[in-house]
Amino acid sequence: MSHARPLLQLGKDLDRGSSNAQTEDSTFAPARPPAGDECRDFYIERHGVRYAGIHLIVDLYGADRIDELDHVKATLEACVEAAGATLLHIHLHHFNPNNGISGVAVLAESHISIHSWPERRYAALDVFMCGDAQPHKTIPVLRRAFTPDRTVVAEHLRGRRL
Repeated sequence: MSHARPLLQLGKDLDRGSSNAQTEDSTFAPARPPAGDECRDFYIERHGVRYAGIHLIVDLYGADRIDELDHVKATLEACVEAAGATLLHIHLHHFNPNNGISGVAVLAESHISIHSWPERRYAALDVFMCGDAQPHKTIPVLRRAFTPDRTVVAEHLRGRRL
């Protein structure tokens, strides 16, 4: 007799196979916040564009020290400080046998996540921040800490209102 429960429920019960988790609702329109001070939604407006936050996808190639748990933790903390964000919690996991690290710094403004493959000298990071935080200021911190041969950064404006 199975007592399995769904790990995640989106829309309808996943046990019944009727989830809409893979379906995008193109009719969705974000609610507009009330006028005035009744609601501060932390949306950002720059150059006439309004959005929830900046999401940076960062790839570090030829990176060093991405298998050192204490160094990764200190680097995430330095990134949070450089960006002017608010750290709530850091959780990191060290894998064996390759010593890769996966983890997240949970922020009041969102998160910074890391996944590393030291055997390939590669690390993948997501830096997503809203409000007044400045996620681009994490890039020089990451370069100093991990001295990659190459850094690739892609930017996405989350929750962009067209």
